Amino acid sequence: MDTLYTYFRSSAAYRVRIALALKNLTYRSVPVHLLNQGGEQRLPAYTALNPQQLVPAWQTADGAVLAQSLAIIEYLEETHPEPPLLPADPLQRARVRAFAQHIACDIHPLNNTRVLQYLVQQGWDDAHKQAWYAHWVHKGFTALEASLSDSGAYCFGDTPTLADCCLIPQVYNARRFQIDLSAYPRICRIAETAARHPAFIQAAPEQQPDAP
Repeated sequence: MDTLYTYFRSSAAYRVRIALALKNLTYRSVPVHLLNQGGEQRLPAYTALNPQQLVPAWQTADGAVLAQSLAIIEYLEETHPEPPLLPADPLQRARVRAFAQHIACDIHPLNNTRVLQYLVQQGWDDAHKQAWYAHWVHKGFTALEASLSDSGAYCFGDTPTLADCCLIPQVYNARRFQIDLSAYPRICRIAETAARHPAFIQAAPEQQPDAP
């Protein structure tokens, strides 16, 4: 059976869980706690599996290992094309990918666990760390909000795409850090819609076996 190495609060792993649920794929879930023992992702066994020491990692039934959430989701899209997470039109596909990459490459890396831990190691207190987090969320969400339309249930139409797989975990993280999202009504509307979708419910952090 295919295996997902995951952590319930990891937004990158959360993206992949949403894609798996949307495609109704079965898999084995192996939790990798990012805080226990200094971070289980740094232990030798996991480092041998994924030298990047990040989650998620995807291991196929025949032992092949993939890292990086967008690469994993694109692999799932190519091997299990229904239902599609990318539009058929090339221009629209590029727009969906650009939206997803804005989150995965520009917003999330500045606010992920290892960056926040580094800031603390450098002597930043909670207030400064929170201000850092909020700055990059607001800068990113302002651009995302402007790129969305008022029509359609999800980011690009009435069905979820790769863009939604990335947006919903980022909204979850922003709310966990108590970021005021009232300036982003389109993003909030999409998040409310997704909260009623069975796949997004199934993939949510509180539904994972490693959630406290």
